[in-house]
Amino acid sequence: MDDLGAQERAVLELITANPFAGQQDIADTLGLARSTVAAHIVQLVQKGYILGRGYVLPAPKRIAVLGGAVFDRKYHARAPLISDTSNPVDGHRSFGGVARNVAENLARLDVTTSFVSIVGDDDTGRSIIRHLRDLGVDTSQIIVTGEAPTAEYAAILGPENELALGIADMGIFDLFQPAHLDRVWPHLAAAAFVFADCNLPAETLAALIARKQAARFRLAIDAVSSPKARRLPDDLTGVDILFLNLDEAHAVLDLGENAPRLSPETAVDALRARGVAEVVLTMGAVGMLLSSSDGMTKIEAVPAEPVDVTGAGDAMIAGTLYRLLSGASLAEGARTGSLLATLTTESEASVHPLLSPRFLAAHMNRIF
Repeated sequence: MDDLGAQERAVLELITANPFAGQQDIADTLGLARSTVAAHIVQLVQKGYILGRGYVLPAPKRIAVLGGAVFDRKYHARAPLISDTSNPVDGHRSFGGVARNVAENLARLDVTTSFVSIVGDDDTGRSIIRHLRDLGVDTSQIIVTGEAPTAEYAAILGPENELALGIADMGIFDLFQPAHLDRVWPHLAAAAFVFADCNLPAETLAALIARKQAARFRLAIDAVSSPKARRLPDDLTGVDILFLNLDEAHAVLDLGENAPRLSPETAVDALRARGVAEVVLTMGAVGMLLSSSDGMTKIEAVPAEPVDVTGAGDAMIAGTLYRLLSGASLAEGARTGSLLATLTTESEASVHPLLSPRFLAAHMNRIF
């Protein structure tokens, strides 16, 4: 693309992400005049990069990831914590958020990945976008707002790495309303898979699930936590894969704290009765229970020598989707996901910094 100017490349990137984007939408996104965009499109047609509006050459299978992008701060106390005074700590900062972590894992596995989220118009938000873009993730659909700061999470850990206090500022995700789905829908509809986390508002999740029923992509959702799992609607018809643990399953099923504890098998049956096509129920060191129309399958966890379990669940999801995209069965995908989760726990990072298809393949013998 050496024959393209910077503005032409920017226009081409937006058209590639959304072949049906209007000229005014492109102009607004890039801060250009509509007439300028029209001139660039004419040049792109003449140079053979596009065949006209809506006729971009097919891209590889793509996974669109929708949900939370968070800036994480961890503070490890050097000695037992003392209240009401200053405590010496070792600080660590990283990018996080379930959806963002899944997107980074997929990108490192060479999956064509796009990320849809909302960040603040601040240095933190710009850093998140820049980091993903440097990894090759399409960030063109990320919303930047001045109404709230980029989401942040801070954890204070004791000397034994136990969580003493965690605080989260996630209010920005409340701004991602169903109307934003209209803006990004052509981009989602063109994906092979859409993955969403429950950091999104309840009404947005409900709208996504309802609209998916008329779309061709496969929809996977992660519950994130018990409180956030309650954001899912009662009717889950349209959800192809639901990732969650037993506590989150109880929350989705709206079972109170005093309700009898369901067995994993009963829980996945109840979730499938709500309309979910396939369930991946995680059970920590025990492994996973898979449920689909073909029955139930138990997947053993891959033994680990953990350093930090942060991001393990997100890695499991990414590894599973990575294999499903290539046509593997859910069981095959979950076994790869289990391996990637283990590899992630053996790293200090939320996403393994050495992750690549070759790195993952080199460790596949651990699941056979």
